[in-house]
Amino acid sequence: MTTNHHKQPSSICIFRLSAIGDATHVVPVVKTLQHQFPKTKITWVIGKIEHKLLQGLPGVDFVVFDKSAGWQGIKDLRKSLQGQKFDVLLQMQLSFRANLVSWFIKAERRIGFDKIRGKEGHGLVVNERIPYLKNCHVLDGFMQFAEYLGCQQRIMDWQIPVSDADQNFAESVLQTDRKNIVISPCSSHELRNWSVEKYSQLIDWLLGTLDAHVVLTAGPSATEQGFVSAIETACQSEVTNIAGKDTLKQLLCLLKQADLVISPDSGPLHMAGSVGTPVIGLLAASNYKRSGSYQFPELTVDKYPEACEQFLNKSVDEVKWGTKTEFPGAMDLISVDDVKAKVKLAFTKHK
Repeated sequence: MTTNHHKQPSSICIFRLSAIGDATHVVPVVKTLQHQFPKTKITWVIGKIEHKLLQGLPGVDFVVFDKSAGWQGIKDLRKSLQGQKFDVLLQMQLSFRANLVSWFIKAERRIGFDKIRGKEGHGLVVNERIPYLKNCHVLDGFMQFAEYLGCQQRIMDWQIPVSDADQNFAESVLQTDRKNIVISPCSSHELRNWSVEKYSQLIDWLLGTLDAHVVLTAGPSATEQGFVSAIETACQSEVTNIAGKDTLKQLLCLLKQADLVISPDSGPLHMAGSVGTPVIGLLAASNYKRSGSYQFPELTVDKYPEACEQFLNKSVDEVKWGTKTEFPGAMDLISVDDVKAKVKLAFTKHK
């Protein structure tokens, strides 16, 4: 590694559009860069939805890219960045579209992933690569970019600015005299979701055994709201359903003030961990060691090894790192009893 890597850059552009969980993982990378290079100007090209959570992050200029706008989105991005040339571009996204879009960002040093992780034309848009890190969590992979630039100390700080109104919203939903358990049952992929029937059985147990107050949350889409409504209808007990009624910053406050969060591999899983709330991850379709909770791995219900055996006829050690087992029935490998055991562990270990 040459000393050139460690020269203080005057400007860094971070390119990471989505998803919410991944954007959450980039926050400590930003804080690490700011700690090492306090005078460096940091720009983050980010997706529209992710920006709603992260806007206001101190010392960061956000450039919002709307993926749904097609070529118009690329034109708007070029306009926003007109006349700007960065010392360093951190190309932290691998999809073909992301690689294409990043081409329009002018930067002297274009740092991307190693050849093993790089794909979909990634090598064409970068001129430096971080070293390969075997079998790493997504967050550790992102942190490599800061370390490549010479950051010695990791600043594991996930603080995202929220308003008093956001805090007040969370307080209005939660109940002070009971344990508050937030369940965010929807992931971005249907095959990563647990079943309505199992969620309702778990919720009835949470109310019957712990007298917990259960809050159901989800995004504004008709699919997610329908899924949450189906869970609510299947429950014998009363739950608070705020699906589609909260913003991402309000959700962050809600997760912070909750006693426990339960979620599949999704943005709220990572948001909960980032604010220090114990979170039970329900993972069978992906490897929790790569994309599960960074802060609470011991609370994960991990059925990924069984899913690899059943659907790929391979052991977990034989499949390529990052392989998904998004097959119908994979999430059914998780039983209600598996989750109950983690709830008990959460309340004994993280009081």
